[in-house]
Amino acid sequence: MMNTKVYKAVHDLAEDLMAAANKNNREKFESLFAELKAICIENENTSKDHPVQWETLADFTEELEEAITTYEKALEKSVAINNKDHMSSVSFSMATLQLELGQKDEAIKSLQNAKVSANKIEDKELKAEIHDLLESLIEEEG
Repeated sequence: MMNTKVYKAVHDLAEDLMAAANKNNREKFESLFAELKAICIENENTSKDHPVQWETLADFTEELEEAITTYEKALEKSVAINNKDHMSSVSFSMATLQLELGQKDEAIKSLQNAKVSANKIEDKELKAEIHDLLESLIEEEG
């Protein structure tokens, strides 16, 4: 279970980051991003550490390689607490970035992992997205 104060802080920062991005307010975005990163670092390996903060940080990381590394950290933390929802969404997000970087084989592996964890989740939309993207990549190969 995620600490309520941390969840609220991360959620509020995510909303503010979206607003700053939509307004193209670079200075505000960078300031908020630094704040989110500080929360992640401060909570790392404590009882307040949770995959959602790392997944959110990765979502707003502009450098794709760095975002993938952060998603990998979120995935490790999701696996550690056996949270299938986060395991699925993080793996799916990683796969989309891997595709952007031309890393098709890695993307397929991430999607296969996402599909396995998605068997145990209720989010039918995410399950369908994972399935459809994986099928399209496998068809391209075939």
